[in-house]
Amino acid sequence: MKKNTEKDKRPWGFFKVIADEKDHKVKEIVVYPGQSISLQKHSKRLEHWFILNGNGIVTLDGVRLNKKEGESIDIPKGSIHRMENSGKIELRFIEIQTGEYFGEDDIERIEDIYGRD
Repeated sequence: MKKNTEKDKRPWGFFKVIADEKDHKVKEIVVYPGQSISLQKHSKRLEHWFILNGNGIVTLDGVRLNKKEGESIDIPKGSIHRMENSGKIELRFIEIQTGEYFGEDDIERIEDIYGRD
């Protein structure tokens, strides 16, 4: 099992890779209060998000869903999605990726408040 205990910093927070295998990848993701990841989609993977702590709003194909500690959501391949931290503490969740490819270049950003492509 490949593991990366280094934090990969982003403008919205950071993530750590917990597992990186041929058939799946697992990340722990932290989104700072008031921040959000980009509105995005993936063509080669689907994701399952499990909220460890905090409160967030998941946008999934135009529908906004409130999520809190202990709840989860499936992100189908090709779905447009985003996670926003709507609380006052760090939002921490586990992302489990399955599919055919797990590289960061399988992110197609639709909208990004930080000006990234």
